[in-house]
Amino acid sequence: MDLAKKHNPDLVVIGPEAPLVAGVVDELRSAGFVVFGPSKAAAVLEGSKAFAKEIMQAAGVPTADSKYCQTVSEARAALELFDSPYVVKDDGLAAGKGVVVTDDFDAAVAHAMACIDSRDGGAVVIEEFLDGPEVSLFGVSDGTTVVPLTPAQDFKRLGDNDEGPNTGGMGAYSPLPWAPKDFVADVTQTVLQRMISEMNRRGTPFVGLLFAGLAVTSRGVRVIEFNARFGDPETQVVLARLNSSLSELLLAAATGKLSSLPKLQWKPESAVTVVMAAKGYPESPVSGAVISGIDQAQELGTLVYHAGTKTNDAGELLVNGGRVLSVTAIGSDLAVARMQAYAGVERIEFDGNHHRSDIALKAALGEIRLGDHS
Repeated sequence: MDLAKKHNPDLVVIGPEAPLVAGVVDELRSAGFVVFGPSKAAAVLEGSKAFAKEIMQAAGVPTADSKYCQTVSEARAALELFDSPYVVKDDGLAAGKGVVVTDDFDAAVAHAMACIDSRDGGAVVIEEFLDGPEVSLFGVSDGTTVVPLTPAQDFKRLGDNDEGPNTGGMGAYSPLPWAPKDFVADVTQTVLQRMISEMNRRGTPFVGLLFAGLAVTSRGVRVIEFNARFGDPETQVVLARLNSSLSELLLAAATGKLSSLPKLQWKPESAVTVVMAAKGYPESPVSGAVISGIDQAQELGTLVYHAGTKTNDAGELLVNGGRVLSVTAIGSDLAVARMQAYAGVERIEFDGNHHRSDIALKAALGEIRLGDHS
C-alpha cells in the first residue's frame, strides 16, 4: 500500500494468486486505486476447487464429475467411484503442483492424504479423468463483459511424451491449428460468460483475468480448472501474439469499459515457449547454479523471461527456483517458432538444467487429433 501511495499509478495490476486470494485488490480499491484483478471473494474461483465446481454447476458450465473430500477415508471412497487414471486435486492453492493424475490407486490416496494433512481445513477434489487435448483460454472481464484472448496449449508433465510428474508447465504454444472451428466463440459463450454472469448475480463480480483450463473431450469441451490471473507458460505465447495495447485492455477491464473497447488484434505468426527447469524440479529444485548464455539467446531474436533467478554480489545470474527461464520465439508457423525457441535454449547453460524437447512438436507436424491426450 505504501508503494502504491508513493507512486500513485494510473493502474495497478496484481499478478500472483496468493495476494489475490488474500484480498490485496480489496485493500487497494478501498484506498481509491484503479486495480486489475479479482476481489478476495471472486478470487476464490482459484483459491478453492470446490467453490469453482459449485459456481460451474450453478452456471451450467460443463466440467468433470467430482467429489469433495475432507478426510482420507472420504477420498479413498471417492476414488473407488472413478476409473483410472485417478485425478486428485488439492482444494487450495498449490502453485500449480497440487494435481496428481495417476493409474496407481495407492499413489492417488497418498496424494490426497498429503493435501488433507498439509494445513488446517485441508481438502481434496476427486474427479473423473477427462480425455482429449488440453487448451488454455484467458478471458479478460470487467465484471459484466468478458473478452477472450487467443487460446494456447501448455505441457504439464515434466518429460517428453507427457511422462513424469505434473509441474507448473514446461512449455506452451499458440495458435492451435487443430482447434475446432469457432472454438473461442463457443467457449466464451458456454464457459467464460456464464461464469462471469453467475459471479455477478451473486454480488461478487469478477474483474480481472479468468483463466480456463479446458479439455476438448470426445463429449465436447469440459472445464478442468480456473485460475484467477495470467498463468505461465501460456501468457508468454499469448501476449507475444497480441498486437493491441495490453495496458488499454487491462485499464478498460478495471474501469468497466470493455464493451466499448475495439476488437483485439492478433499477429498471424506462431509463438512457442520452452521452460528451462532446475535440477531436481519439481520435487526438490536445487538453487545456486550460475546461468550463462542469455545474451546469446536473445541475439537470436528470442525473448527470455526470468522466473526463478537472482543475482549475487558478484553480479552473476543464479538459479533461484524450480522453473528458471522461459525461452519464447515467434515464427511464421509453429515449426519455425519451435526451431527458434530451441535454438535459444541451446545457447543457455546452467548446471542440472533440463527441458522438454517436444513442445509443440505434434501440432507442428499436424499430428494432434481430437481424442489425443497431448
